[in-house]
Amino acid sequence: MPEITTKNIRNVCLLGHGSSGKTSLAEAMLFCAGSIDRMGKVTDGNTVTDYDPEETARHYSVSLSTANFIYHDIKINLLDTPGYPDFIGEELEGIRAADAAVILVDGKSGLEVGTELAWEYACREKLPRVFFLNKFDDPEADFARVFNQLRETFGIRVCPVLIPTKRDGEMVFVNLVERMAYTYDERGKRTEMPMDEALSAVVDQYSQQFNEAIAETSDVLMEKFFAEEEITKEEAAEALHEGIISGSIVPVYSGSVTKLWGVRALMTSIKDSFPRVTAKKTERIVEAGEVKPYEINPEGDCSIFIFKTVADQFGKMSLFKVMSGTLKKDAFLTNARTGAVEKAAHIYTLRGKKQTEADVLCCGDIGMLSKLSDTATNDTLYCKTPVQYQGTVFPQPYMTKALSAAAKGDEDKISTGIARLLEEDPTLRYVNNAETKQLTLSGISDIHLDVARARLKNRYGTKVIYADPKIPYRETIKKSVQVEGKHKKQSGGSGQYGHVKITFSPGAEEGLTFTQSVVGGTVPKGFYPAVEKGLLEAMQKGVLAGYPVVSLAADLFDGSYHAVDSNEISFKLAAKLAYKNGLPQANPVLLEPVGELKISVPDSMVGDVMGDLNKRRGRVMGMNPDEARPGYTVVEAEAPQAEMQDYTIVLRAMTQGRGAYTYQFVRYEEVPGAEAQKIIADAKAHAEEE
Repeated sequence: MPEITTKNIRNVCLLGHGSSGKTSLAEAMLFCAGSIDRMGKVTDGNTVTDYDPEETARHYSVSLSTANFIYHDIKINLLDTPGYPDFIGEELEGIRAADAAVILVDGKSGLEVGTELAWEYACREKLPRVFFLNKFDDPEADFARVFNQLRETFGIRVCPVLIPTKRDGEMVFVNLVERMAYTYDERGKRTEMPMDEALSAVVDQYSQQFNEAIAETSDVLMEKFFAEEEITKEEAAEALHEGIISGSIVPVYSGSVTKLWGVRALMTSIKDSFPRVTAKKTERIVEAGEVKPYEINPEGDCSIFIFKTVADQFGKMSLFKVMSGTLKKDAFLTNARTGAVEKAAHIYTLRGKKQTEADVLCCGDIGMLSKLSDTATNDTLYCKTPVQYQGTVFPQPYMTKALSAAAKGDEDKISTGIARLLEEDPTLRYVNNAETKQLTLSGISDIHLDVARARLKNRYGTKVIYADPKIPYRETIKKSVQVEGKHKKQSGGSGQYGHVKITFSPGAEEGLTFTQSVVGGTVPKGFYPAVEKGLLEAMQKGVLAGYPVVSLAADLFDGSYHAVDSNEISFKLAAKLAYKNGLPQANPVLLEPVGELKISVPDSMVGDVMGDLNKRRGRVMGMNPDEARPGYTVVEAEAPQAEMQDYTIVLRAMTQGRGAYTYQFVRYEEVPGAEAQKIIADAKAHAEEE
């Protein structure tokens, strides 16, 4: 095995739409490198990188997985990411740790939403990237159609390199850099084909686009291109290498990963042309709240970045990238966030679930530390020089379900299991809602929450039931009334007597505004706190549907007392009677939470989104171009929380997965009459059932 140094490490993230072949490509690369003896299949559940029980059951990736292999003395760390947007957090973690990306595209389906999103994420992280058009063993795959889609969408830097074509019924691949043609056997070994007239025509067809793309890398090639002079193989190879690293060229390879067509050509490109970790020269750190560049120094003090956590019933694994220096076994590391000191007692590299212990990992390498007690995803650990790397920014989850244990006594197991899931997946949110008295779990989508539920069952042996979360409605009044409440009880011995007269009116503050204007001591001052306490307790349940009452002003202006029978309890009960008698007369209304909604959608879909918002009682407040996403518009609106329960699913369906949104509570507003009647009726029916 060759000595592993920073210069011979390549960290490559596999991106693309779901089922485009990312996991199969990882399997094919491992096989071609001799790291595995036989290729597994996603459908058989026996691939290296899809080892989670949920992945084998569903036949697609739901978690980020890493695998490494040696190819011609170069160590390649693959980061296999899920393709479906339900698991975007896993994809973003892989992108944060990678130095380059391969975006897979189905040669039959062509440009899909996952392709566009993968490109967007890679651009945001400034990752060099290449395309690999897959599944050319399918007779309906069409290189020309898909390549033109990519070029029209992403521009002239999309550069054809390995082009499939049929010759006498056999698939042949033409390499524009080498200007040679190959066929592949069942083990992916290539055989050179003579360049006949038909194959030369393929070269001629794509040479213009190839030369146009590589000419962008240097003034010399640009001059040659405009002068229509020949660009040599050596110049083309060097331009491709420089263009990938700078991002000015995005090469397009093609093949079939299950048949190993074109896989070695891609691996050779990774080996020869993909950047090492030092190519970008600096990393991003956070210092005094500001993001600043930080020099990548393989000889400097050791620091590592935790880009993913795997937490299951067997313990916790922290996946990391060595950002500077060299990590050695038994090193002591300080957590930049907590100040806790952790020991790197055992260092591992991962190939799927297989762990291999290592004594040393150099700058740029990817590994795993187990049993770190006080370390989480996005943490930085350093040896001597304090530093904190910028973490992955995860999207806020808005798909929310209330959860409860299916079996009595499982509550503790659920809490333990969810705590582990939250360590592993930063896109989950768990809340104990005191107002609705529900435990809620929020995720990116319904499928994301289904996976979380399945993991709770498989890993921790506890079954949970999902239900729609309750909306935290509130009640208030709209007019002033004067009422009295009298509590009188005599049952032998000392009795109970409390009598109050109170003016109820809409309050300026959110809670209770309690005042007293009693004249002549008709209610002694010592009973004022009891009256206030009685009202506060009564406000927990409104008179319309039993929701808490807010913004209530109460002025105690009169009453009476008994020298012997009056006490605090009597006046507390009297206040509750006044509340019960008075609020129905004060025009009570139901209030609902309303939030600010910002939706980023393609320009062509703005009309559909606005039409849907109208159906949800939403109010459009404005529209602006999305500066972070060219060709997208941000629709700003306000909408009731009750209408947003399924919005994650609806927006995804409406925009084919391209839309994204944020939602933030801003205030409570009165519920329209017809809607209020439904809510009140539902609340009464539920109360009768209980």
